[in-house]
Amino acid sequence: MKHLSLSLLLLSFSAVAFAQTNNGTTNIITTAVPFLNISPDARSGAMGEAGVALSPDVNAQYWNASKLIFLEQPTSFSLSYSPWLRNLVPGINLANLTFTHKLDERSAIGASLRYFNLGTVDWYDENQTFLGTLNPNEYSLDASYSRKFGPNFSMGLAVRYIHSNLTPGVTLNSQQTVPGNALAADVSLFSRTPTQQFDRDAIFAFGVNISNIGSKISYVNGGTKYFLPTNLKIGAANTWLLDEGSKITLALDLNKLLVPTPPIRNANGDIINGRDDNRSVVSGIFSSFSDAPGGFNEEMKEISYSTGIEVWFKNQFAFRGGYYYENPYKGNRQYATLGVGLRSGDIEIDFSYIVTKQENSPLANMLHLSLGYAIDGSKK
Repeated sequence: MKHLSLSLLLLSFSAVAFAQTNNGTTNIITTAVPFLNISPDARSGAMGEAGVALSPDVNAQYWNASKLIFLEQPTSFSLSYSPWLRNLVPGINLANLTFTHKLDERSAIGASLRYFNLGTVDWYDENQTFLGTLNPNEYSLDASYSRKFGPNFSMGLAVRYIHSNLTPGVTLNSQQTVPGNALAADVSLFSRTPTQQFDRDAIFAFGVNISNIGSKISYVNGGTKYFLPTNLKIGAANTWLLDEGSKITLALDLNKLLVPTPPIRNANGDIINGRDDNRSVVSGIFSSFSDAPGGFNEEMKEISYSTGIEVWFKNQFAFRGGYYYENPYKGNRQYATLGVGLRSGDIEIDFSYIVTKQENSPLANMLHLSLGYAIDGSKK
């Protein structure tokens, strides 16, 4: 039987790609195509991956498509790039191209292409004989629509095609592997409330996005089907407006995967605690709030937290920082983020950097770079 290197297996399924185990005791939720939950842009990447309620920008389609209608620029483009997990396997990178356009004062559309290159992976048989190299890759194509239902409230919908080619032309267990394909959708809402706080003008914003609601994906015809990383993101952001275009924003996001939690099984594979995780997509979403073997305590551990701060000076320079926390039992991703932004006219450049807590973390020294451009946009 031919098999792929361990690197490919680790990169193929959800939190396994990122987990730092806690003395070997974990119950990590795994899904296919985990690249769908990687921050594509440097702005939110610098704020601990908080973004569902931040002030709208061209990359809002990923975080919360309903925000697009609140963009000040009528048409915007953005290109983002990140060398990903470069301490684990060389050559891995994520690229994201985004377009947004306001149709009128009440509706806006967006589109994006996200491409995840998993580098070059060696391929061996059961005798460890080298058989060649593979270049696995994945991508998604998105289209979104945002509609305003009042001066400060909007809702959004995004649809997504997903293509995952992890084992091109490889035969595993006498079965020919095929690229995985799936369709998914996001539903979201966004509200913002102008207010007064500490004798200053302020804006409080709230956002919700349920992303990647879609069909399961398989890599063998008639074989096992895997869940997409359906995710619930709830967040709030508060912005204090200072003088001459300066402002400070604090943001907090809560995230929870809406897929089944693996049960505890004995040596024979029989379930001894928890529920069978082989179920439909709809059942998996609704039961994801109550199926953890450890009960309510474990359900709470499945929530990850993103916190961030952004400070703009004169609408030209931004400093950002943040922190991402995931419970050790559920993957243990814990890291600080830093970043800067520079705006000149209708061009904005953003940069972010990850500082990890764990030693030898594959996430250490991660970089994001984003370039945004607005056509005939007004100055913020």
